Amino acid sequence: MAHHHHDHTDIDWAQMAAHLETQAELFAPVYERAMAWLAKEVTEPGLIVDAGSGPGVVSCLFAEAFPGARVVAVDSSEPLLDRARARAARQGVADRFGVLAGELPGALDELDYPADLLWASRSLHHLGDQRAALAAFAARLAPGGTLALLEGGLPSRFLPRDLGIGRPGLQPRLDVLQEEWFAQMRAELPGAVAETEDWPALLTSAGLKHTRTRSFLLDLPAPASERARAYVAAQLSRFRDDLGDALDADDRATLDRLLDPSDPAGVHRRPDVFVLSAYTVHTAVRPV
Repeated sequence: MAHHHHDHTDIDWAQMAAHLETQAELFAPVYERAMAWLAKEVTEPGLIVDAGSGPGVVSCLFAEAFPGARVVAVDSSEPLLDRARARAARQGVADRFGVLAGELPGALDELDYPADLLWASRSLHHLGDQRAALAAFAARLAPGGTLALLEGGLPSRFLPRDLGIGRPGLQPRLDVLQEEWFAQMRAELPGAVAETEDWPALLTSAGLKHTRTRSFLLDLPAPASERARAYVAAQLSRFRDDLGDALDADDRATLDRLLDPSDPAGVHRRPDVFVLSAYTVHTAVRPV
């Protein structure tokens, strides 16, 4: 989900596949609650499209949550879609699971018929012109179909404010640098257009109605599982790599210690590691 911490222009998605899968599995409770919320309005969808599906963890959850639906996972990475296909086979949903390779939003033109539910989880912000992309997403909906965007939310927290090493407040400082990195990533996208990120207003501007917004909490308290620790370590190591010279020497040294598997103060061993995050979903409906 939080793959937006990476520059997608030079990233090897296939290499990241295992990390993306583990992360999505860890976040399954959030997706399942979001789907239960969606199911109250999206009744018996025929076609669900996961736009920017990655390795298909969420696509397969959709197939489980909506047993009458066909699910199509759309992504630009063939190796990730291979993983999605294999997962669908393992979970016994391959007979109503398809994949579509290509760049968004153009790849959606290849769909055989319109979607009753189109889900875009943190894929929209990788597209330069978000307003135009939303219009293209909306155009692929069946009348009465729902577009669901997962964007925004809150930065994750993994550690106490004062973690006993380095200066207190490490994570808020990383947030600031991450926001600057994200802004630069957006500005450098092909055809980048600056846009006020009022998602309900943008959904309305795409001709959709009945906007709704809800946030879902991922709350994995300490002591963290091995899977949660691995996720925290992966996120912190990506911060260290992505933010590079923007980090001051003290914070870089703190991150090095946090990421050292042999250091008792590191995230692999310390008892107070947790995962707390909020994910926001915005929906709107194509008029009948």
